[in-house]
Amino acid sequence: MAEDLQKKVAELKDQGNRALTSGNTQEAIRLYGEAIKIDPTNHVLYSNRSAALAKASNYELALVDAEKTVELKPDWVKGFSRKGTALSFLGRHEEAKMAYEEGLKLDPENQQLKDGVKDAQAHLTGPAGSQPIGGNPFAAPGIMKRIEMDPRTKGFLAQPDYMEKLKQLQQNPQALGNHLQDPRIMTTLSVLLGVDLQQAREEDMDQRSSPPAKDEPEPMEEEEEEELTDAQKEAKEEKKKGNEAYKKKDFETAIQHYDKAIELDADDITFLTNKAAVYFEMDRLEDCIKESEKAIERGREVRSDFKLIAKAFFRIGQAYFKQENYKDAITYYNKSLTEHRTPEALKKCQEAEKLRKEREENAYVDPEKAEEEKALGNDLFQKGAETSDGQ
Repeated sequence: MAEDLQKKVAELKDQGNRALTSGNTQEAIRLYGEAIKIDPTNHVLYSNRSAALAKASNYELALVDAEKTVELKPDWVKGFSRKGTALSFLGRHEEAKMAYEEGLKLDPENQQLKDGVKDAQAHLTGPAGSQPIGGNPFAAPGIMKRIEMDPRTKGFLAQPDYMEKLKQLQQNPQALGNHLQDPRIMTTLSVLLGVDLQQAREEDMDQRSSPPAKDEPEPMEEEEEEELTDAQKEAKEEKKKGNEAYKKKDFETAIQHYDKAIELDADDITFLTNKAAVYFEMDRLEDCIKESEKAIERGREVRSDFKLIAKAFFRIGQAYFKQENYKDAITYYNKSLTEHRTPEALKKCQEAEKLRKEREENAYVDPEKAEEEKALGNDLFQKGAETSDGQ
């Protein structure tokens, strides 16, 4: 493909990603479609359009695109995740379970696929687990009691907008596609289906009320062994040294080793995300954000694993959270969840939503704080909107 056409495809994809992140699903679908006309063998485009179609509750076409993704890239785990999601929304839970299990053959430790299998299994009954359970999980008997008794969802009952959404879902479960960006609804669904999304530990760097010193800092990114060039092997060694220095909290030395690794192998974005983690620990939050953005940009170019892209988005969210900029933190947590759904990202997004709401309520009753919020909003407007979106 000519270079100008490649640039056009990348431009359309990025525009689609931004539209999808902002909730404009129909525009995202259109933009991905335009890109597919130019590059009909790009599996990422079909995957992204499948996600947009699912959010628009067009599950039949979401399945078509998911199957095309798998056809074009059968060794790409995310294609099976897209397929399983579409099948689940269509009520074809046995097939959804099979799709998730196919993905697990490629990545046995993929938590998103494991959760998908549990979700599908929760809708099945009978000795072989092959008979679908009828009914709407949001309209099942006793759900209010279950929501009230579970500590993850108990507080939601006091929120009028949540109760309105719950009422809508009780009347029309197909409306779930309109609420996928609300972490409260997804947490409620996990409670109703018996899928535990809260079992992962919270990273110590996320907890502002935690003791300042912990024995173990956030773990660095590691990957499976593969056949490497001499330069790549040397880069891995530099990364290993950087990780060791990081664990000893010798941050300057860690940065030096990660920089050497980046010079030797610019395609491995874990060097960038590890460097961003160091900056986070040093409270150099703007540098953390910049390194994470570099990782996302480079990851798009070399088509890195979507889990690594999600990690970079999550780190940006963490930096904004630490700055108490909850609005941008929520934006980037959601971008991370779009790439790869993890319990820690979901939990942090919920926490940021809660803190943002508390701040807005306090500002409403406190004129002085209202002025502070206004000043903060003006400052963010001057900085301009972030543009690192999508896949």
